[in-house]
Amino acid sequence: MAREALAQAKADAMKRGTLPGQNGKRKGAGRVVRVRDPGRGGDPKLFGAAIRDLMASRGWEQRAAVGGVFGNWAGIVGAELAEHTRPERFEDGELTVAADSTTWATQLRLLSSNLVRRLNEELGHGTVRRVKVVGPS
Repeated sequence: MAREALAQAKADAMKRGTLPGQNGKRKGAGRVVRVRDPGRGGDPKLFGAAIRDLMASRGWEQRAAVGGVFGNWAGIVGAELAEHTRPERFEDGELTVAADSTTWATQLRLLSSNLVRRLNEELGHGTVRRVKVVGPS
């Protein structure tokens, strides 16, 4: 991050035609200076860091986290509960979960406050406000 800030400061100084640290002294009057885009090239980033930066810049962090919950449902709720329930959708802080029987739907409703707490531990505070349980069709 510090390297990026330094590169940006140097690029800005070169655009103005000054040398960094030279108190406004002009560099080569009339000479065209090509400035490298600080967002391109430079030091390589780790793949994970690059993906996190991309997701943050596009606002995809919450969607990706919710997708992770769908993919790791058994790890979050336990194997037995996951065998009889599945997350269906997430909209406006409400997670809809389908149960394969009325018994499991009732069990999930009783556990819904614990489930909200557990999901918010995974996704960040306040992401899930409510769990809506739907029984078998």
